[in-house]
Amino acid sequence: MSATNLATASGTDTTSQPAIEQLLQLFEAGDPALMGFIAPDIDFRIDHYRDSDGVDVSWQQATDIEGFGVILSRLGPEVFPQGTKIVGLSSQDLGDGWYNTRFHQRYHYAVRGRMVESVTFILSHQADGKIDYFRETVTTVNDI
Repeated sequence: MSATNLATASGTDTTSQPAIEQLLQLFEAGDPALMGFIAPDIDFRIDHYRDSDGVDVSWQQATDIEGFGVILSRLGPEVFPQGTKIVGLSSQDLGDGWYNTRFHQRYHYAVRGRMVESVTFILSHQADGKIDYFRETVTTVNDI
């Protein structure tokens, strides 16, 4: 689904949204078009505040689009087997392509085998409509 189709489907104009928000909405939709928002040389990492349920999360980092694809292929079955639902999404434009995003989501967490809500913060950079830097800090994963 293109950004235009996403805008039509959701009733919102995604063309004025930062690339990070469009990427996360496509992730929620399970749409492989999200790869169109990833720069070939992306610097990507997901960090976990305090703990990660004792699970090895070292694989959640990549330095190129191929590595990002590998992460994406693991996130589905290992973390989000039933997808995710965006509960809240807001980004602050920091200037020069930089954004700080608060991402609140609800999903069935495979590691715990139950529904959870999570709040993460993402520092990202976009150039030419593509994310080339992505640092997500998972701050909470709460059972619901």
